[in-house]
Amino acid sequence: MRITVFGATGGIGGHVVQQALQAGHEVTAVVRASSSYDVKGVEVVRVPGLTEAEPLIDAVDGRDAVISGVGPRTAKSGPVASGSTRSILAALTKTGVRRFVAVSAAPIGPTPPDESFLNRRLLLPMIRSIAADVYADLRLMEADITSSDTDWTIVRPPKLTNKALSGKYRTSVGGTVPAGYTIARADVAHLMLAAVSDPKMIDQAVGVAY
Repeated sequence: MRITVFGATGGIGGHVVQQALQAGHEVTAVVRASSSYDVKGVEVVRVPGLTEAEPLIDAVDGRDAVISGVGPRTAKSGPVASGSTRSILAALTKTGVRRFVAVSAAPIGPTPPDESFLNRRLLLPMIRSIAADVYADLRLMEADITSSDTDWTIVRPPKLTNKALSGKYRTSVGGTVPAGYTIARADVAHLMLAAVSDPKMIDQAVGVAY
C-alpha cells in the first residue's frame, strides 16, 4: 500500500512511518522545507508549510491512503490542526484520494454513559477548560473532515505517553473509551495504520486508550 504521512517528524507520525515501513508499505513523509528529516526507505516531500493545498498535491497524488499526525505539541500551541487539515483535504479532493485517517483527542468525543462521576463532573470539564483553544481548533478540524468527501477516520486518544508499542489497547468506534487515561504514541500509530484497511472504521471517530 502507498501511504503518505503528514506530521512525520512528530511523535505519532514518526511511529506511523516506522510501523508502515516494517509492514512493507511504500511510505511518503511530508515535512517542512527546512527539515533535515531523512529516513531510509522513505520518500520525503519537502513543503514550505501546510497552509496551501497546491504544494501538497504531489505528496498525495496516487496514494492509497493519507495519515495525518498533525496536531498541537502542547496545550499552549494554539490553532494548528484545523488549517493544516483543511489544506490536506483540499489536496485529497484535487487528486481523488479518498482514504484519510487523522488524529484528534479524546476530550472532543462524547462522555461515556458509564464514566465515573468524578471524571464526568470534575476531571473531563477541567481538561476541556485548560486546553480550550486547542480543543476548539480540533472541533473545527473534525467538522471539516466529517463534511469532506473522503472515507475518513478520526482517532481520539487521551493523554499521550512515550511507552513502547504494545498493540494492546481498548477502542470504541463512534465513542470514547471509559476510564481511558493514557495511550502510547506508538499504539495510536498502530491503530491509525490498522484503521486504513478496516471498513468498520470508515466515516467513524474511534476512541482509543488502555
